[in-house]
Amino acid sequence: MKEELQIPQVSVIMATFNRRHLIEETLNSLRRQSFEDWECLIIDDGSTDNTAVVVEKNIKGDKRFHYFKRAKKYSQGLPGSRNNGLDLAKGRYIMFVDDDDILHPENLQVSVNVLEKYETSFCRFDKKPFTGNWTENNLNKIDKFKEELFRINDLEKMITGKIPFASCTVLWSRRCFQNLRFNEELMYAEEWECYTRILSEGYEGVSIEQVLYFNRKHSNSNTAEFWENDQARVSSYVQAAIEIISVLKKKNLFTPGLKNFFLRLGFNLRNKEIIEETLFATGAGKFEKMQYLMGLKYYSWLRPIFYIKGKILRN
Repeated sequence: MKEELQIPQVSVIMATFNRRHLIEETLNSLRRQSFEDWECLIIDDGSTDNTAVVVEKNIKGDKRFHYFKRAKKYSQGLPGSRNNGLDLAKGRYIMFVDDDDILHPENLQVSVNVLEKYETSFCRFDKKPFTGNWTENNLNKIDKFKEELFRINDLEKMITGKIPFASCTVLWSRRCFQNLRFNEELMYAEEWECYTRILSEGYEGVSIEQVLYFNRKHSNSNTAEFWENDQARVSSYVQAAIEIISVLKKKNLFTPGLKNFFLRLGFNLRNKEIIEETLFATGAGKFEKMQYLMGLKYYSWLRPIFYIKGKILRN
C-alpha cells in the first residue's frame, strides 16, 4: 500500500535575493517555532551571491524546507516569486516571510490557534522593527492580547493603514488565494494592492494586538528605496493606488474617508492621475474636479499656508 503524503498545516513562502548574510537567522527563527507542522518554500529570485550555498547548508536534514529557483514563467521580483510559492504550497494556511526578518517562536502557534478558534479566514498580528544584529532580548512575552473581528466594513482601516497589514504579518487560509495572485507588474506596495482585493471579496478574519514578527530595518530594502524616492518604487506605489481605486469603484466600496485618503495621497505624491481617478470613481462634479486640479497646480505655494493654518487650529 502506497504511503500517503503528509499535508502540512502551514506553508511558509520565503522569496529571497542575495541574502546570504541574513537568511540564516530567518531560517533559524522558523526552525525554532513551537508549532512544528509546516513547510517552508524558499524561492530564489536569481541570487548572484552564494545564497543557495548558505540555504542548502542550513536546511540539510530538515525535510520541511524546500529550496527552488524561481520558475521562468514567473516575472522577476517579489510578486513573481511569491506567486511561484503559492502554486507550490500544500498547506491549509499560508504565510509570507521576508528573508531578513525574524519570527517570534510562538508566531505560528498563536496565529493558528486564533484562526481555528474563530473558524475564520485570516489572523493579522503586529510587528516590531529592529536594526543591527538580532538578539533574543528583542523577544516579547506572549500574554493576553486583544482580539477583534475584521469585516468588510473595516476595509478602510486596512487601506489607510489604521490597521496595518504588512506583507508578512498575516496568516491566511489558502482559500483566500484560490483564484487570486500578486500583480507581477508591481515592484512595491504589491501586498497593499493584493490584500485589498482579498478583503474586498468579503473574507473575514481576526486582528490581534500582539507582536509576533520582527522586521529588520536596513538600507538595502524595498521600503528604504521607496523613502529614498527611488522612481521605480514610487511608480509602483502609484500604480497600486490606481488599481485599488478601480477595485473600490467596481465593488462600490468607496467611503468618504477613502476618498479623502486618496486625494491626500495624490497631493502628497504630486500625482494628477490618483486625484483624477479618485474624483471619477466617486462621481465628483466638474466644479469639484476643477478645484482639486487647480489646488494641485498651485500646491507648492499653498502647502505652507495649509501647514500654518493647521498648526494654529491644533493650538
